[in-house]
Amino acid sequence: MSIHTPDELLRPSDPTGLDDDGSGMRGRIRRHPLVWFFSLAFLLSWVGWTPYVLSENGLGVLHFEFPAALGTSQLLGVLPGAYLGPILSAFIVTLVCDGRPGLRAWTGRMTKWRLGWYWYVGIIIAVPAALTLATTALSGENPTVPPVAVLVAYLPGLILQMITTGIAEEPGWRDFAMPRLQRRYGPFFGTLVLGPLWGVWHLPLFLTEWGGWPDTTWSEVAVFLVTTTAFSFVMTWVFNHTGQALILAMLLHTSVNNFLSIAWSEVFPTLSDSTPKLAFLLASVTAAGILLIVTRGRLGCPPATRDTSRTESVAPTAG
Repeated sequence: MSIHTPDELLRPSDPTGLDDDGSGMRGRIRRHPLVWFFSLAFLLSWVGWTPYVLSENGLGVLHFEFPAALGTSQLLGVLPGAYLGPILSAFIVTLVCDGRPGLRAWTGRMTKWRLGWYWYVGIIIAVPAALTLATTALSGENPTVPPVAVLVAYLPGLILQMITTGIAEEPGWRDFAMPRLQRRYGPFFGTLVLGPLWGVWHLPLFLTEWGGWPDTTWSEVAVFLVTTTAFSFVMTWVFNHTGQALILAMLLHTSVNNFLSIAWSEVFPTLSDSTPKLAFLLASVTAAGILLIVTRGRLGCPPATRDTSRTESVAPTAG
């Protein structure tokens, strides 16, 4: 027969281990929310992508192929793992750390869309313009007017990107992680943490059709990681400068994907497939450099948002 102290009798049992006294799982998550978020995002997505990586669409270890949907296997092969990662991890950690008030703040940034129309129009125009200028600067080729079919498909493609890539990734990277990273480290170093981790999260996909396997090279992976880091500075500026309106960060991210996947090859039909990756790198580095100089590294973040009273390691753990 076990003997309980009065304190133990008054404390409610917690069979899940998510206790409030700081000694169980909940306490560990609350002490290190960023570590848990990145670890879960990596683990869940990488497990979700394993069948795609091992299939004939990747390494060919498993002898089956993911069927094509809308002309690509990525919707069925990549999207499930993407949805399992950043957005689900952000939901879990926010619920544990901040409860329902935290979830309301998290979803509130997702639904903040009443902003000046010029932001939407500016991003939709600026992204293709920047990528076109960068491509021309690299190749010396003049752009051509894309066919009408491409112009007609552009907006539906952007909407599809918003509800797939945008929703799967940005509620985690920008909505959950960026505000916390800025409070810990400031906008510059916070972005310098998030950008490479965002890129590394994609690494298993380089072993699939998504990354051009089996012709992928280490230099292409390196270019991608530098690009995600540079582009993250642009994303941080848009996110901060719009009062942390997630929809515009999503629009910026997906506008790049949409232009490169739908329109770029029609605008530059004679160039190789490696050119858009370098153009994206050039445009991202240039824009990031300009924004860092103009904002003196603040990237639209009010000085009062930084909290240096606590520090936290954010490197993903082994699970």
